[in-house]
Amino acid sequence: MENNIIALRVEGMNCNNCANGLNKFLQKQGLEDVYVNFQTEEVRFAKHHKISIEEVKSGIHQMGYRVVDENAPQEIWWTLERKLLISSIFSFPLFLYHFIMMAGVHIAFMDNPWVQLAFCLPVFIIGARHFGKSAFSSLRAGMPNMDVLIIIGSTAAFVYSIIGLVLQEPNYIFFETAATIITLVLMGNYIEKRAVDQTTTAIGELTRLQTDFAQVLMPGGAIIKVATKELKIGDILVVNEGDKIPADGRITKGYASIDESMLTGESFPLEKKEGDQVVGASLVQEGNIQMSVVAVGKDSVLSQMIELVKRAQEDKPDIQRLADKISAIFVPVVLTISLLTVLLAYFVFGLDFQQALMNAIAVLVISCPCAMGLATPTAVMVGVGRLAQNGILVKGGQTLEVFAKIKNFIFDKTGTLTTGQFRIRQIRYHSAEQAKINALIYAMEQHSSHPIAQSLVKEMESKLNGVRFDDLSFQEEKGRGMLALDPLGNVYRLGSKRILKEPQKAGNGSVFLTKNDDLLATIEMEDEIKADAKPLIDYLKSEDLTPIILSGDVRVKTIAVAKEVGVEQVFAEQLPQQKLDRVEAFAKAAPTAMIGDGINDAPALAKADIGVSLSNASQAAIQSAQVVLLNGQLSHLEKAIKISRHTVITIKQNLFWAFAYNVIAIPIAAMGFLNPMWGALFMAISDAVVIGNSIRLKTKRIR
Repeated sequence: MENNIIALRVEGMNCNNCANGLNKFLQKQGLEDVYVNFQTEEVRFAKHHKISIEEVKSGIHQMGYRVVDENAPQEIWWTLERKLLISSIFSFPLFLYHFIMMAGVHIAFMDNPWVQLAFCLPVFIIGARHFGKSAFSSLRAGMPNMDVLIIIGSTAAFVYSIIGLVLQEPNYIFFETAATIITLVLMGNYIEKRAVDQTTTAIGELTRLQTDFAQVLMPGGAIIKVATKELKIGDILVVNEGDKIPADGRITKGYASIDESMLTGESFPLEKKEGDQVVGASLVQEGNIQMSVVAVGKDSVLSQMIELVKRAQEDKPDIQRLADKISAIFVPVVLTISLLTVLLAYFVFGLDFQQALMNAIAVLVISCPCAMGLATPTAVMVGVGRLAQNGILVKGGQTLEVFAKIKNFIFDKTGTLTTGQFRIRQIRYHSAEQAKINALIYAMEQHSSHPIAQSLVKEMESKLNGVRFDDLSFQEEKGRGMLALDPLGNVYRLGSKRILKEPQKAGNGSVFLTKNDDLLATIEMEDEIKADAKPLIDYLKSEDLTPIILSGDVRVKTIAVAKEVGVEQVFAEQLPQQKLDRVEAFAKAAPTAMIGDGINDAPALAKADIGVSLSNASQAAIQSAQVVLLNGQLSHLEKAIKISRHTVITIKQNLFWAFAYNVIAIPIAAMGFLNPMWGALFMAISDAVVIGNSIRLKTKRIR
């Protein structure tokens, strides 16, 4: 399905209501999987066999927005900045003279209503073009946006002034009000645009990490410079000290100290040697390597990170859906209040029509559905970006909200609380053929991806003594271990005590080798506990959160690890289905996160409210969990919890300000205590406050 997604860049959306209106319009056209993000100016939808892309673009244009052609020259004249500049030049004399006149000073030239019209008309034309088309399109789509309020307010002041000009009634002329409203709202849009750009820096920073060129080693030995986008899987690259690694790959020659901090948040460079994986966009600090490309384009870790950040910023938390519902009815409610204001002020309270109209216009321009629409997405943008810069990827803005509420943290043991690097403590042989047993263990574990198996392979290499098994067939038994068959029909099993006839008599062994159910060897393994495991468990307990260990390993070893890190609830010797059932039971009782390696724990990760993978930038990890810690460090889980919580706090603060502002400001405007020009200024300030509070999350000290 991913290949059928069309992405367009659309200019002209200046609030969340704009995005909602466009989303609703595209869905009415029959498009599916529609995502509209006004901050990033991105519109996505699935290809449709009945609707062409050109028809979609035409519809978007009719809605008052512009689809940007990346290959076409950019429009440099009719930009928001130019509109604001021209409007300011013509509005300032009117605005300034308004205050001079209030002080009792009159200038004959500026008193002339035709001069005031000449200053106001260019501004009104700009405003009508900028706000009018969007307002009309939003009404047609059934999703009235803020532009409806602005165009009605400024047009009312302008038309009323024209009537005063025709009737030669100076008290009816408010050209300065119409011009100033438009200019101040344009200024608010400009401030908002600049501020929103700062909330989307995570994507830009990730994109800029990629290097443009790579040095490719040709079969004949020559080295040529090739554009990174032209690389193919299997190409051999030469990367020297100080270079960025152009693509994901595996080192085939050399040794290097590599800085992956911009991708994983890992502060120390990693030592990499032949056979190790390297990630595109990381920096070679010391050494020189040759590497084979294993992933390019959308399959690379960096591209997946960018895509995940984009998707997370598009996704709406539940709290945002509530704000969207309120915003959808906000504009009609404000229009109703404005109409009631003019009617009640004139017919009930006896105010003159001029004052009644000014009060109604003030209600229109002081109202700010934009602030409500911006409250959540800007905070999510910054929160997701800050997590990404720390090597923490989240799938969806909703994940942040759920993660902040998690009460149970279930940990897999091997590779999660422990390093996953095992060593043999003791091998007890139950047969005299020790060399054959060592070779069997080596051959069978080569076909397993379990961390214990990989450690056994490394340790057994020095114990082979020339014995090999090349005629075995292998099969992995999930949750049990490896099975091998030789040409004579002998069945060998290597795995946990579940492979034994009498597992209760297994003793302290970690891994057992049998031949036709007869025990050949008992292997005791040791696994080192991660240095940051206990501090994390201590943090969780200090926050009244419940840590739990859920492991398939033997009870004795699992309990030993639990005691060392301080976990009271332990479930050992669990098969994959049992893990799934345990996670499901905990999730029903309270919000639950499962922390595992993202591969063999994939079902449990999916069943939990939030799945957290500690795998180091593997594709399987990115696909199997909602939160991915790219550097594999448990300490970053604490960071993820804190940043998620502060993001939710920021959203709530923003929504409180947006709602409180409107609850207080609208009655003040309706009662005539607020001039429309000041109303427009305060409306712009309310947007800036909400966005500024979100931006503060980028550098906020989080404890």
